[in-house]
Amino acid sequence: MRISMPLQYAGEPKAAVDLVAELEKAGLDTVWVAEVYGFDSPTLMGYIAARTETVAIGSAILPLYSRTPSLIAMTAAGLDDLSDGRAILGLGASGPQVIEGWHGVPYTKPLARTRETVEICRRIWAREDRLTHDGSVFQLPLPPESGTGLGKPLKLINHPRRPDIPIYLASLGEKNVAMTAEIADGWLPHLFIPEKAESVWGASLAAGRAKRDPALGELEISAGGLLAIGEGEDTKKLLDFVRPMIALYVGGMGAKGKNFYNTVARRYGYEEAAEKIQDLYLEGRKEEAAAAVPEEFVELTNMVGPESYVRERVEAFRAAGVTQLNVTPVGDNPAELVEKVKGWIS
Repeated sequence: MRISMPLQYAGEPKAAVDLVAELEKAGLDTVWVAEVYGFDSPTLMGYIAARTETVAIGSAILPLYSRTPSLIAMTAAGLDDLSDGRAILGLGASGPQVIEGWHGVPYTKPLARTRETVEICRRIWAREDRLTHDGSVFQLPLPPESGTGLGKPLKLINHPRRPDIPIYLASLGEKNVAMTAEIADGWLPHLFIPEKAESVWGASLAAGRAKRDPALGELEISAGGLLAIGEGEDTKKLLDFVRPMIALYVGGMGAKGKNFYNTVARRYGYEEAAEKIQDLYLEGRKEEAAAAVPEEFVELTNMVGPESYVRERVEAFRAAGVTQLNVTPVGDNPAELVEKVKGWIS
């Protein structure tokens, strides 16, 4: 099992990258850079590439609807070249709230768009032929009746450093997770409870793996949460900082009947709490929504407590098939935390 972390850049991105450079020396294997409706991910990823030497740099995630598949492939190839082969392309459909509200793009055919984007990216990187694609979402070149009729097949000018840049998919729904296990190099689940993963996603993962091309190798899984080691109430209170984030996703990332994270919380067995969190959040009562997040939910999605307990949580993630422990280290010495956990999992 390897160790990764999400870039905490909402405040000051450069300071966050300073931490990445420090944690790289402590054994950090991968850093994930999000893109929701803040700074764009590729700019920060390029800056990380210039500031680091060994850490892999992944987008988690680039929203599929914000760019064409060709631009996604170009961006990943450019970063992979400049970072000497350290890029990971993390993709996800996001949700209607962001895609239609921020990007102004209809949220249609997310599964087909995902599958076709992955296929197009890999064909672009392979450079075997000029690019053509006739799918239900993308047609390349664009048919004459849909444009000027002047489009022609093209091939990426540059030769990618790697024709097989790893592609990780963020997915939660049954069909989406099955597709992830079929076509992706890795999976990026959110709000992951290792003890409940098999009951929620086991059937979908098995269905996808049954169709998986052996050439892809085993499916990688990157999941985890807050990491802190300590005794007493002060350490336990760190989990309170996670509650607003869980409430945001379970309660606010979508609408009634169309919130993927709320659905996952229900499938975990927190039906009543999920409904209450969403109702409170959508009414604007965000603090009450955060307080309504079950303590068990918070504890099981994170690794916070005495060292022996944290080691148990780490092993629970490993037992659930996680190959990359994704941590947010909190404490006086984050590098020491990463180094300690790195020693456990190596």
